[in-house]
This record gives sequence, C-alpha cells and structure tokens, in this order.
Amino acid sequence: MNPRLRDSRRALALVSLLAASLLLAAGPRTRAQDAPALEDLAAFPRASLEISTRGGTQHFAVWVADTRARQAQGLMFVRDLAPDAGMLFVAQAPREMSMWMKNTYIPLDMLFIAADGRIVRIAARTKPHSLDSISSYEPVTMVLELRGGEADRRGIQVGDHVRVSPDSA
Repeated sequence: MNPRLRDSRRALALVSLLAASLLLAAGPRTRAQDAPALEDLAAFPRASLEISTRGGTQHFAVWVADTRARQAQGLMFVRDLAPDAGMLFVAQAPREMSMWMKNTYIPLDMLFIAADGRIVRIAARTKPHSLDSISSYEPVTMVLELRGGEADRRGIQVGDHVRVSPDSA
C-alpha cells in the first residue's frame, strides 16, 4: 500500500474516533433538549377581534403575541384551531413583517394589517412546516393568523377593516 494513502487513512480514522468521542462525552440529546421552550397559550394575552366585510362583521377570539418570545412561538405545534380563533402578532411600529411555518402543523391564513386597520394582504392556506418567508410586502402593524381557508369561508378580503379590543378578563 502507498505510504501516503496509509497515512491519510490513519489520519481520517483518528479524526473520526475523536469526533465520536466528543459526541459521546457531550451525552445523548433528547427531544426535550432540542425543542424550544414553549409558553402555554393560556398565558398569552387575549383580545376580541372584528373584521368588517362586505357580508357583515366577523368575530374572533385571539391570542396576542406581544413579545419576541411569543412571536417566535406563534402557533407552533398547535394541531387544531377553532374557526373563530387565531393569533395576532403586533409590531411596535409599522414595518414589513415576514412569517414562516416552521413547526406549524396546520395550514393558516395570514392577514397582514396596516396601521389604519385595513387588510393589505392575505396569504391563504400556507403550507405547514415550510421555511419559505411569507411577507407583507409593505409596512404593517399586525398579522392575524386564522385556520387555513377561514378567510375565504367568511368572505374576508384585502381592503376589509380589522378592529381589536383587549379582553378584560
């Protein structure tokens, strides 16, 4: 055998052994260690939300994602969402907002809402687990996530107006 080839194989074997030793020393990783720390949705603030459509007023009870941690969590790992429920993401000032569907198990409708309460974009039936960025494409102050298809079922369209009232519970 060629001495250079033999030395290369020994070096590769040594590196592999060292890497395996480091992994074993670190200990086994569990799903709990890999999963993000989640806050119980019951701890999120709640709000009542109305959308004025051509066909009438649509009512929703929503969780409010008012902190970075809550916004990062969103509806991750939620397996079902009632037709009149949702999550509202609130920005401190108008800005272009982008969302994704990482660790989200159900399709969602994302309604991007301008500072005047007007819906400026609807991303309907977003794909679960997708890492694609879903953008408002313009400055907004809120994003409302509803069960996928709910906007269409209720006749909610771009241009409709949203009004939010904090729950007094």
